[in-house]
Formats: sequence, structure tokens, C-alpha cells
Amino acid sequence: MDLLPAFLKLGGRRVLLVGGGTVAASKLDALVRAGGDVTVVAPAVRDAIRDAGVRVETRAFEERDLDDVWFAVAAATPAVNASVARAAEHRRVFINAVDDPPNASAYFGGVIRRAGVTVAISTNGDAPALAGLLREGLDALLPADLNRWVDSARRIRPEWKARNTPMTARRPQLLSALIALYGNPAPRQGSDR
Repeated sequence: MDLLPAFLKLGGRRVLLVGGGTVAASKLDALVRAGGDVTVVAPAVRDAIRDAGVRVETRAFEERDLDDVWFAVAAATPAVNASVARAAEHRRVFINAVDDPPNASAYFGGVIRRAGVTVAISTNGDAPALAGLLREGLDALLPADLNRWVDSARRIRPEWKARNTPMTARRPQLLSALIALYGNPAPRQGSDR
């Protein structure tokens, strides 16, 4: 079964992170950067998590921790992850169980963030190291001046919307604009070039 690639808007939404160790700390930054209203629950919590400015409950996970939660991350022992996953499934909450695909309904992928562009790579939770290598390779291929590409696309978009330009016509127009950024304008349709 294929996964549905999606980007979540977590801004102001409750997010539960179960686990207080190194792995949990590594996931916390992405949840906070996405604007999640994060609560961490774990019997022991690293100082890096405590210093992140999120709510911390120093205790074992309880099912009620999922009340009003939109997304959960389980970064604890396999037994705890399984318990969180069962409770999340019952409540219809998507869960990322770190390095525990059978207990996950959502996976973090390898992510590149640059100039307002986000690229995510997934291996369906089967090969996270491969996703990381692909992320590094794709990052190296992206242009150093990607911000100029984004600026061009943002500048052209209102014109397309005003003219009801179909999606199929937008990509060739954007490609021409990007080529023009480098002083090598694309030939116009019907020209002899």
C-alpha cells in the first residue's frame, strides 16, 4: 500500500511527544518549528527537552494524554510505543512511532528545507538511512540560488490566477522565467531559435 505524502499544519494544534530521551529530543525541534502546541510525557526527561519551552509531564504515558491531540510521536521503548499506538488508533490520532513502523500510522521522512521549499523523502519507514542519503543527494542538486527561483514563482503566480492560466501552461512559463534569470532567455514559441 502506498503512503499518502502530506505536509501538516500543526500551528497551535496539540501535539503529544511520548519519550524524554535523545530520540525524543531529536523530533522535538521539528514539532516546535511547525508551531505545534507540544506536550512531552516521560518518566525521565533530558534537559534539552526541558529547556525547549514546551510543557513537560514527568510521568508515564496515560491514554488521556491523547485528549484533543491532533498528532502524536512515540519515541520511547517498544512497549510504550505500542501502548501509545493502540490508544492513538482507538482515538483516530495519527502517530509517528520512531524507528517502529508497525506502531506508526505516520512517518517522518528525510527533509530538505531551503528558501521556503520543503522536500521530503520517505521509504515507508523501511529504510530511514536510505531516506537520509537521498536527502543529502537531492540537497546537493538543488541550486544555491533557490531563493531566486521561489521569488520568480511567487511573482508570476498572481498573474496566472488573474488570467486563469491552467496548471499545464504554468510550468512551461515558469521554466522560461527561470531560464531568463541566468541571462539566457528561452526561445518564444514559433521563433526560429
